[in-house]
Amino acid sequence: MARIGVFICHCGSNIAGTVDIPRVVAEAQKLPMVVHAEDNEYTCSEVGQRSLREAIQEHRLNRVVIGACSPRMHENTFRNTVASAGLNPYLLEMANLREHASWVHGDQREAATVKAIDLIRAAVAKVARAQPLFARQIGVTKRALVIGGGIAGIQCALDIANAGFEVVLVERTPSIGGRMAQLDKTFPTLDCSACILTPKMVEVGQHPRIRLLTYAEVKEVRGFVGNFEADILQKARHVDHDKCLGCGICWQKCPARAPSEFDMGVGQRTAIYIPFAQAVPGKPVIDREHCRYQQYLEWQRAGAEGKKPPECRICEKLCPVGAIDWEQRDEMITEEFGAIVVATGYKTFDHSVYGEYGGGRYPDVITSLQLERLMSASGPTLGEVTRPSDGQPPKTVVFISCVGSRDDSVGRPYCSKVCCMYLAKQSIMLKEHDPEVQSYIFYIDIRAGGKNYEEFVRRAQEEAGTVYIRGRVSKTYPEKGKLIVWGEDSLMGRPVQIAADLVVLATGIEPSEGAIELAQTLHISYDVHSFLVEAHPKLRPVETMTDGVFLAGTAMGPMDIPDSVAQGSAAAAKVCGLLSKDTLALEPMVANVNAVKCVGCLLCQQVCPFKAIDTETLRDGRIVVRINEGLCKGCGLCVSACRPGAMNLRGFSNEQLLAQVKALTR
Repeated sequence: MARIGVFICHCGSNIAGTVDIPRVVAEAQKLPMVVHAEDNEYTCSEVGQRSLREAIQEHRLNRVVIGACSPRMHENTFRNTVASAGLNPYLLEMANLREHASWVHGDQREAATVKAIDLIRAAVAKVARAQPLFARQIGVTKRALVIGGGIAGIQCALDIANAGFEVVLVERTPSIGGRMAQLDKTFPTLDCSACILTPKMVEVGQHPRIRLLTYAEVKEVRGFVGNFEADILQKARHVDHDKCLGCGICWQKCPARAPSEFDMGVGQRTAIYIPFAQAVPGKPVIDREHCRYQQYLEWQRAGAEGKKPPECRICEKLCPVGAIDWEQRDEMITEEFGAIVVATGYKTFDHSVYGEYGGGRYPDVITSLQLERLMSASGPTLGEVTRPSDGQPPKTVVFISCVGSRDDSVGRPYCSKVCCMYLAKQSIMLKEHDPEVQSYIFYIDIRAGGKNYEEFVRRAQEEAGTVYIRGRVSKTYPEKGKLIVWGEDSLMGRPVQIAADLVVLATGIEPSEGAIELAQTLHISYDVHSFLVEAHPKLRPVETMTDGVFLAGTAMGPMDIPDSVAQGSAAAAKVCGLLSKDTLALEPMVANVNAVKCVGCLLCQQVCPFKAIDTETLRDGRIVVRINEGLCKGCGLCVSACRPGAMNLRGFSNEQLLAQVKALTR
């Protein structure tokens, strides 16, 4: 027979300020099977938990109801408390008297009290029919997969590997480094980006516990926490990296040219290339689209129609170790992991949407990342900032902020966070390059919310002489070798016209290409802007609702380098905590199926958002469903969809839920 104890929390004044606690306790004592009821000032405190344990033992309680705040906050705390008193932790039920009663009926004491009593009555009816549940133990594959080789992914991989676990780091491009590798300097210290990034890149390439897969993509992920299986597509490089010495002869002599992705199109690269001088690995890949020999092969496969392209193969002829491999094909690699970290980074907004700015039409309208490559000593102009149209150094530069940020008209209402700071940085650097340069920045408002950030913006104004104009630009057009920038100064209430040599667009941050597809593969959530969503923005900032999958860096939203590094280390700490265990306890409050009732309609499989339902064939030939408890999150969609009633949810059985309804409609 059930012996139920009811414990009502004051939660300071959060509950007691509205709800009549003594009345709720008195009514709880009258409920069937309740043998003890009491109230506590703070049930979650050490004193409150000790009182709970003592009451369980003194009154021989075998069921517990706690009326307090949200179960999301404290259910695990109270489960551990009742377990320490010898009670099965799943014979506990929480009634949310704070969010569901006091907070929503703050000025209606009587109504809030009556509702609190009803919530306790329903919780008692449910817990009276609860059954003990036990977590199932599973093994853990002590390897981690990190997707994305930017600074967040690099930091995460290094921290996991230095903790003693194997890591596979997958990067889509031919080299790790991400966006940080494209920067010349970083704010607010103006230290060399490559100088602080390259040592970490080299450490990744040389680390004995890190397997680096560049020019590769994750295509499919199966399994569950501790036991994932991933299919990774290793794209054909047509260069045998085991043989290649990285001597550089091939890319120095290659005659084919293509726009450089790393230089954002303001420079060129050869068809066989490494993205930049400090690339890791420092061994090339062949771009099949621009390679002359690959074009020749395509011409042959097309039936030798049209003009014959040159056969070329200069790289093959000059390679001293015979590393060129034309027969190399894309390869699918399957690996097993215990945890996955997604650090896929970002791309910049397509500025051509703003036709009034002239981006894509006028050569001297460039993006901030293109300017970064022009200022870099390893860039296409070796650090000399010149106008793309005529190669002359600009003397008047206009920056336009929030291009693709804070603008509902282009579907980007959010702030990209780093733009105000990198505009200040670039205006300072331009002044250092050429003291005669005058910079103007059109801005909405300045957001400098980091350590020494406000001081850095002030430095741009006071030391570099940058003129900040609060207002928007209406149009940009060429006139007499200049770009005329029309805007407004909203502080002065007047129009502004500037004849600029160079216009720089501060393009905002967007999720990388393929972010949605990867999220769907991993069964993790993403928001309306395709940024990945964490489990809780404050309490679980690098976790997802899929156990064993973690997030880091700008895959989650705009952030600067320090925040990305911090999140990489935070995700690594979570991974190490998971991989350090030999076994994991699976949450037992999951769906289960009665195979006798199951008719194999598979409607439950269609509605399951976590792909936790498989099928199996019984001896009598019937096809029934089977629950993968490692993937199931206990959402209950399958239970509501099941027509014959074969599905049930542990901890939320039909009997329990009906008992709650009857208690509320007495």
